[in-house]
Amino acid sequence: MVKPEVVREALKEILDPELHYNIVDLGLVYDVECSEDGKVHIVMTLTTPACPIGPMVTEQIEENVGILPGVKDIDVEFTFDPMWNPDMMSEEARSDLGLD
Repeated sequence: MVKPEVVREALKEILDPELHYNIVDLGLVYDVECSEDGKVHIVMTLTTPACPIGPMVTEQIEENVGILPGVKDIDVEFTFDPMWNPDMMSEEARSDLGLD
Protein backbone atom coordinates (compact mmCIF):
# COMPACT_ATOMS: atom_id res chain seq x y z
CA MET A 1 0.00 0.00 0.00
CA VAL A 2 1.29 3.46 -0.90
CA LYS A 3 1.73 5.79 2.06
CA PRO A 4 0.37 9.38 2.21
CA GLU A 5 3.91 10.69 2.80
CA VAL A 6 5.06 9.10 -0.46
CA VAL A 7 2.13 10.66 -2.32
CA ARG A 8 2.94 14.07 -0.82
CA GLU A 9 6.55 13.74 -2.04
CA ALA A 10 5.27 12.98 -5.56
CA LEU A 11 2.97 16.01 -5.34
CA LYS A 12 5.98 18.20 -4.60
CA GLU A 13 6.99 17.70 -8.25
CA ILE A 14 3.93 19.70 -9.35
CA LEU A 15 4.50 23.44 -9.55
CA ASP A 16 1.92 26.19 -9.50
CA PRO A 17 2.54 27.88 -12.89
CA GLU A 18 2.07 31.40 -11.51
CA LEU A 19 4.09 31.12 -8.31
CA HIS A 20 6.60 28.52 -9.62
CA TYR A 21 6.52 26.65 -6.31
CA ASN A 22 5.26 23.16 -5.52
CA ILE A 23 1.63 22.69 -4.53
CA VAL A 24 2.45 20.98 -1.21
CA ASP A 25 4.67 23.73 0.18
CA LEU A 26 2.22 26.33 -1.10
CA GLY A 27 -0.34 24.76 1.23
CA LEU A 28 -2.72 23.78 -1.57
CA VAL A 29 -2.86 20.10 -0.56
CA TYR A 30 -5.13 19.72 2.47
CA ASP A 31 -5.31 15.94 2.84
CA VAL A 32 -4.07 12.70 1.30
CA GLU A 33 -5.73 9.36 2.07
CA CYS A 34 -4.55 6.01 0.76
CA SER A 35 -6.49 2.76 0.97
CA GLU A 36 -5.22 -0.80 0.89
CA ASP A 37 -6.88 -1.40 -2.47
CA GLY A 38 -4.70 1.26 -4.16
CA LYS A 39 -7.08 4.20 -4.10
CA VAL A 40 -5.63 7.63 -3.39
CA HIS A 41 -7.92 10.50 -2.41
CA ILE A 42 -6.43 13.99 -2.47
CA VAL A 43 -8.26 17.00 -1.06
CA MET A 44 -6.79 20.27 -2.25
CA THR A 45 -7.56 23.82 -3.19
CA LEU A 46 -6.41 26.45 -5.64
CA THR A 47 -5.24 29.96 -4.85
CA THR A 48 -8.61 31.36 -5.97
CA PRO A 49 -11.95 29.80 -7.03
CA ALA A 50 -11.52 31.35 -10.49
CA CYS A 51 -8.05 29.84 -10.94
CA PRO A 52 -7.98 28.13 -14.36
CA ILE A 53 -5.24 25.58 -13.59
CA GLY A 54 -7.47 22.91 -12.00
CA PRO A 55 -7.54 20.57 -15.02
CA MET A 56 -3.80 20.94 -15.57
CA VAL A 57 -3.03 20.20 -11.92
CA THR A 58 -5.36 17.19 -11.95
CA GLU A 59 -3.59 15.82 -15.02
CA GLN A 60 -0.17 16.30 -13.43
CA ILE A 61 -1.36 14.63 -10.22
CA GLU A 62 -2.60 11.63 -12.18
CA GLU A 63 0.76 11.39 -13.97
CA ASN A 64 3.00 11.82 -10.91
CA VAL A 65 0.98 9.80 -8.40
CA GLY A 66 -0.24 7.23 -10.92
CA ILE A 67 3.28 5.87 -11.43
CA LEU A 68 3.77 5.12 -7.73
CA PRO A 69 3.82 1.40 -6.90
CA GLY A 70 0.48 0.21 -5.58
CA VAL A 71 -1.61 3.12 -6.89
CA LYS A 72 -4.66 1.90 -8.81
CA ASP A 73 -7.02 4.90 -8.73
CA ILE A 74 -6.68 8.61 -7.97
CA ASP A 75 -9.47 10.93 -6.92
CA VAL A 76 -8.74 14.66 -6.70
CA GLU A 77 -11.29 16.70 -4.78
CA PHE A 78 -11.11 20.48 -4.96
CA THR A 79 -12.47 22.50 -2.06
CA PHE A 80 -12.49 26.15 -1.12
CA ASP A 81 -13.29 25.55 2.53
CA PRO A 82 -11.12 26.85 3.99
CA MET A 83 -10.07 29.39 1.41
CA TRP A 84 -6.35 29.32 0.70
CA ASN A 85 -4.22 32.14 2.03
CA PRO A 86 -0.45 32.70 2.18
CA ASP A 87 -0.36 31.68 5.85
CA MET A 88 -0.95 28.09 4.68
CA MET A 89 2.43 28.03 2.94
CA SER A 90 5.46 26.37 4.49
CA GLU A 91 7.91 28.72 6.16
CA GLU A 92 10.46 27.89 3.45
CA ALA A 93 8.02 28.75 0.66
CA ARG A 94 7.03 32.06 2.29
CA SER A 95 10.69 32.93 2.72
CA ASP A 96 11.66 31.90 -0.83
CA LEU A 97 8.79 33.95 -2.26
CA GLY A 98 9.67 36.97 -0.11
CA LEU A 99 6.55 36.85 2.06
CA ASP A 100 8.29 36.68 5.46
